[in-house]
Amino acid sequence: MTRLQGTNSNRTVLVIGTLVAVVLIALALFAVRGKPAPGAGLSPNFNLDGAPFAGQASAPVSVVVVEDFKCPICKNFEDTIAPELKTKYVDTGKVKLYSLVWPFLATTRGLATDDSKLAGQAARCVYDQTGNDGFNAYKAILFRAQGDESTVWATKTRLKDLAANVEGLDQSKFATCLDTDATAARVEADRQQVEKAGVNHTPTVFVNGKEVMGNGQSSYQLADVSAAIDAASK
Repeated sequence: MTRLQGTNSNRTVLVIGTLVAVVLIALALFAVRGKPAPGAGLSPNFNLDGAPFAGQASAPVSVVVVEDFKCPICKNFEDTIAPELKTKYVDTGKVKLYSLVWPFLATTRGLATDDSKLAGQAARCVYDQTGNDGFNAYKAILFRAQGDESTVWATKTRLKDLAANVEGLDQSKFATCLDTDATAARVEADRQQVEKAGVNHTPTVFVNGKEVMGNGQSSYQLADVSAAIDAASK
């Protein structure tokens, strides 16, 4: 009798253990549902209407770079990889290179002023007046003037000072645009679509809507992006 009771008890433990395992597996599947598997690239459908870009509108390959003006790795990308992409692909009419600003660093660093967003707003104000050329010129200025990511450096005053270097920009109109937060809604919309897509680092590069996967290093290499563009061009 005692042995039989022990057998029933063991069976009960097995049943309970199996049920617990099933519940845990279900919870794990629910947690990752909708997220890419480890190592899988994102394939978002970004709305790029009105987004600034470099190159010809008719270029067959679209490259999107998600970046924050406060991001030091983004600055490195712009200093080292972007010029090579421009020479090889943008200037030859093969690629249009979009900038999609994701203002997140100031918030994650707990800064009192969200100067990631202010820099994005300022760049949009420049774009509204001067189009792609002015935006790209101001973007280069912002990255050259980049301060420490843990400090507030992209204040409205500083952004106005830097905008004085953009040729053809009406400084009064720019100041009004920035002071009234006229472009804030668009910057926020870009932030939301980037986060909805599951992007979690900057820069993140997409070629024809597919994330470029690096080689395991901490930042992109020119070869990573070039290989993706070449594959998309075939």
